[in-house]
Amino acid sequence: MNDTVVIALPRFLKEAERIADFLGADVKEYTPDVFSEIFPFARRIIAIMSIGIVVRRIAPILNDKWNDPAVVVVSPDLAYAIPVLGGHHGANELANELSSLGIRAVITTATEATGRDSAEAIAQRFRCDIVNKESTRKVNTAMLDMDVPVFSIRGPGIIVAGPDVSFLVKKGEYTVGVGCRKGVKTQEVLDAIRNALEDAGVAEHDIFVFATTQKKCNEEGLISAISALSGNLIFLDDDTINAQNGTSPSKAIKIGLSGVAEPCALAVAKRKRLVMEKKVYGRVTIAIAH
Repeated sequence: MNDTVVIALPRFLKEAERIADFLGADVKEYTPDVFSEIFPFARRIIAIMSIGIVVRRIAPILNDKWNDPAVVVVSPDLAYAIPVLGGHHGANELANELSSLGIRAVITTATEATGRDSAEAIAQRFRCDIVNKESTRKVNTAMLDMDVPVFSIRGPGIIVAGPDVSFLVKKGEYTVGVGCRKGVKTQEVLDAIRNALEDAGVAEHDIFVFATTQKKCNEEGLISAISALSGNLIFLDDDTINAQNGTSPSKAIKIGLSGVAEPCALAVAKRKRLVMEKKVYGRVTIAIAH
């Protein structure tokens, strides 16, 4: 299935075909279950029908704004394109894209509607993803009132940021949780990570971030290994690690943690699913989440 889908009531399928041809999208005729069927697979959905139908059908299947597809409702006369879900996550962009067909975009997100930027838009422009997604609410609110600075910092370096600072890193799909023994060598970590990625069938360029406990913030072998991979290493506090669910029993309980590799991978993962449970490679433990 194409990741962009146009859904239309039977009488509006001709209009749907026009939009689909422009976007290179698939067309689906509306049925009561069609949104449930395509939600797990589509990235962008255009619905040619009333907003009321769309809202009632998608409300029970919504998960979270970071994973749900962008949904835009287009009026049957192809006059208006109205983002109803994921405005900052592709819907506004899609509505504006449809303006090339003479369809007017009706944007309601506060930042865009007032001509301001958003953290999500900046991330997209720099081809990045946001690690601490909960920060965007405060950042976007601030952007309504002032120009929020964007800093580009080249490593090696250490950033200590508050909850109202959005942290952007290169796009990727997987997070790697790393635990290690004290004094581990750079090559040990590199070998462990590469072996784990091979075992999991994950490409190195698909890694979003590496994560570990803040207790390892002075572990030179670990830090230099991630630097050698041109990766981003996040140090997580104890509360964040211990808040993760669905992890295996761990000896890290001795140092007050529910674990290291698995909860660290899950804490910064987009979909909060382990694709490889923790595996031990010598003095390094690796888990991978999606």
